[in-house]
Amino acid sequence: MEKNSKIYVAGHRGMVGSAIVRELQRQGYTNIITRTHAELDLISQQAVNDFFAAEKPDYVFLAAAKVGGIEANSSALADFMYDNMMLEMNVIHAAWRNGCKKLEFLGSSCIYPRMAPQPMPESCLLTSGLEKTNEAYALAKISGLKYCEFLNRQYGTDYISVMPTNLYGPNDNYHPTHSHVLPALIRRFHEAKEAGEPVVTCWGDGSPLREFLYVDDLAELCVFLMNSYSGNETVNAGTGKELTIRELAELVASTVGYEGRIEWDTTKPNGTPRKLLDVSKATRLGWTASTPLAEGIRLAYEDFLNNPMRAER
Repeated sequence: MEKNSKIYVAGHRGMVGSAIVRELQRQGYTNIITRTHAELDLISQQAVNDFFAAEKPDYVFLAAAKVGGIEANSSALADFMYDNMMLEMNVIHAAWRNGCKKLEFLGSSCIYPRMAPQPMPESCLLTSGLEKTNEAYALAKISGLKYCEFLNRQYGTDYISVMPTNLYGPNDNYHPTHSHVLPALIRRFHEAKEAGEPVVTCWGDGSPLREFLYVDDLAELCVFLMNSYSGNETVNAGTGKELTIRELAELVASTVGYEGRIEWDTTKPNGTPRKLLDVSKATRLGWTASTPLAEGIRLAYEDFLNNPMRAER
């Protein structure tokens, strides 16, 4: 990408999109295009086609998505599948029709099978069944990355995909029931501390293993790949390190300053037992995550305290 290339970041108000915009600006890119949902409804094919025909962006970062945690995913399966498939297909197709030089599609590690080998290599995609609690979202993301691959194969485009592990950081979503685990814990422990609650109850038994990537590290990788990687296979984005949800809860509680007791509601689902990404491909390409988890959580909590709380559905 040239510093004055026209770059469209879809989903710039979200955690990932806003981090990509920050990274592009940090690196001196000057022609960044954004649209709010009110300005451009990505689920409307006509609106997306009109936008691309008028703007003709050279590069596209597709970070827009309808996202949520276990409860949101499992209670709105049809909505998650329809909205995500429509918006990503509309953007990718319009980019191709309007001569976009390169597109980068942001997915999620939930695309990989529930019982995938650990750590999960990019090659394990579609080798066995998905985790049922987020199957609809995963199928939509798989469709997006496969559409990029098929356009490359049929029409010679240069469209790539990146699959991040669990993300957190500035501009996260802290909705009490529709957020992911780490921001949900930050909010829960903060409110419990403020209210002087003696006990915080968390879902499951705390045993699942999870990996967490600070979103600004992901943004650095996204810009790096846009400039240096081409290929049909996706690229995993993670740290290569994991901890249990129980350990995560204790770390968040400590960071927030909550001194009460943590209990576990084993009637609630755990989700996938383990989700560690094999990040050797990104490492070979020349990228490694740089933000330690404890430092990242401190920065995320600082952002939570200093900015209006985002609580989206």
